[in-house]
Amino acid sequence: MSLNGAWLFRVGEGRDWRTVNVPHTWQIEAELTEYMGSGWYRRTFEAPQAWAERAVRVEFEAVFHTATVWLNGVEVGRHVGKGYTAFTCDLWPHLKMGALNMLEVRADNSFNDAMLPRGRSSDWAHDGGIYRPVQLLITPQVFVESIAVDADPDLATGAASIETMAVVRNVSAAPWDGRISFRATDEASGLTAAQSSAAVKLGPGERKAIALPAARIARAKLWHFDRPGLYQAKVELSNGHACESAFGIRKIETRDAGFYLNGERVRLMGAERMAGSNPEYGMAEPIEWIEHDNQDLKNLNCIYTRVHWQQDRRLLDWCDRNGMLIQTEVPTWGGDTFKGMTQDPSADILNNGLEQLREMIARDRNHPCIFSWGVCNEVGGQNPPAYNFAKRLYEEAKRLDPRRLVTYASNSLQTTPGKDVSGLMDYIMWNEYYESWYGGTPADMARNLDEIHRAFPDKAIVISEYGYCACTPDRPEGDAKRLEVLREHDAVFRDREYVAGLIFFCYNDYRTHIGDKGSGVAKQRVHGVVNLYGARKPSYEQLRAESSPVQSVEVSGVPGKLKVAIRTRAAVPSYTLRGYRARAIVYGFGEIPVERPEVALPDLGPGKEAVVEIRFMEKAPVRVQVDVLRPTGSSAMTKVWRP
Repeated sequence: MSLNGAWLFRVGEGRDWRTVNVPHTWQIEAELTEYMGSGWYRRTFEAPQAWAERAVRVEFEAVFHTATVWLNGVEVGRHVGKGYTAFTCDLWPHLKMGALNMLEVRADNSFNDAMLPRGRSSDWAHDGGIYRPVQLLITPQVFVESIAVDADPDLATGAASIETMAVVRNVSAAPWDGRISFRATDEASGLTAAQSSAAVKLGPGERKAIALPAARIARAKLWHFDRPGLYQAKVELSNGHACESAFGIRKIETRDAGFYLNGERVRLMGAERMAGSNPEYGMAEPIEWIEHDNQDLKNLNCIYTRVHWQQDRRLLDWCDRNGMLIQTEVPTWGGDTFKGMTQDPSADILNNGLEQLREMIARDRNHPCIFSWGVCNEVGGQNPPAYNFAKRLYEEAKRLDPRRLVTYASNSLQTTPGKDVSGLMDYIMWNEYYESWYGGTPADMARNLDEIHRAFPDKAIVISEYGYCACTPDRPEGDAKRLEVLREHDAVFRDREYVAGLIFFCYNDYRTHIGDKGSGVAKQRVHGVVNLYGARKPSYEQLRAESSPVQSVEVSGVPGKLKVAIRTRAAVPSYTLRGYRARAIVYGFGEIPVERPEVALPDLGPGKEAVVEIRFMEKAPVRVQVDVLRPTGSSAMTKVWRP
């Protein structure tokens, strides 16, 4: 039952309550933009008598960054220093049945040196509040709390094994004896693909992790960013309670200094989006804006991205269904994270990092869009406490989710790269800022990149950030420089087979408490190909072209019969185009679209070419727009032909 909508709110202790709409952040209000402290939320809900035999919990998908929760004046939970992960609180022991109940939350976004991001180290908006959705969970007293699905395809046979772990709770005072069942359903057809079941016994108050018998799908549909087919997992108890989760079947591997998706070598590209940057919403983004930005990223040919912190569940659902690989990260950001530490990270920082990692993996592991887990960003990976922190989180991530890749984004590979903690990771991520933060030239960057490869010859290398930031007085804003960096640096990357991926930083100019441009709610860093409100700069179209797996589209012919020659890239981004189409929109007199013919393209591997013919009826077209369409419907490249 949703608890989104009207809540009473106040900041601090002495102000009057007023009504706000949750999800909510106070940072977008002009008088509170710089306020870092506590905000109070309050609302009532009715608990019908029928809930007397039910387990009632409240789930907050995120509160930044510390939350204390009360029900009817009794504290029922705390979530401390973990501003981007979900948590639940048990309510039923303190509910008033057949009456109104008062739920109260104190959110605190004060800068804090005992959590991640540590203090003021991070470069993004620290928006306080209940900024993601809230809901009541009303279940039987024995219920499925969560499910973890591991789908492992056999690429030789086409089958897949499905291993499911369910966490089941009994909050009653009596033992419970019953059965638990698993069913996997193909989302597209609605047909059952696999199932299994087992007996289960729970003592009073017991929580138990139950491994269901492995199931098998004989002809598995593989998830791919161009063909993002999903299955629905349903785990059900014999008392009727069920928990569901979407999942996908795919294999991601790294070997021979490259990435392999379902057995095919792929070289990936995309851009990073900094959430919470629209001044109208801040971090309390509605689904419409999340979808707006991500549709825009798909138009940019982004199929591989990363983010600096754990993301909104709705964003990951979108990536699952629309085909975008993403790395989510523990928000360990910046060298100041380990300031004042010598050999090991402090216990507070290490424990907070481990807790955030565990909560991130527990909630998000079923998403096929999750390419890898990130454990930190730009922490100085040759510094002993940073090294030991990254090592410990890597080990924990592999223990919790051994099939998924784990890495971190380094800014410390410019000298002695072999000493960096990058060497322990599954692949190398390097934030490359020659011509800006690092100075130097593209030639200097090329030499550095080759040094990194010599240090780690068997590992894939991803350029996890590159671009141009107008962040210092000597680097004034100028989109022309962004265009130049994009073209010249991409040329270096494409010369090197060991570069497995590129992530441009970034998609958008972004709100940040340490911004050097703007003020108030528009305090920002100018780093993107769109501005805070999503308006495109000239560099947007250049990034779209650079990120396409299509190198060129040439159109020739006469009205009514066009020849379209399509060549794919041999270098990053490169992968086999399957199920792509060429579509023409024919515009007649007055720029009226009058026809939309399409033809299927043959499968095209990297560096290949195909020529297709598109016919139409219009004898006097003003222009014809030809798009190469992905199977998901977005355009990989556009070419306009005029007679």
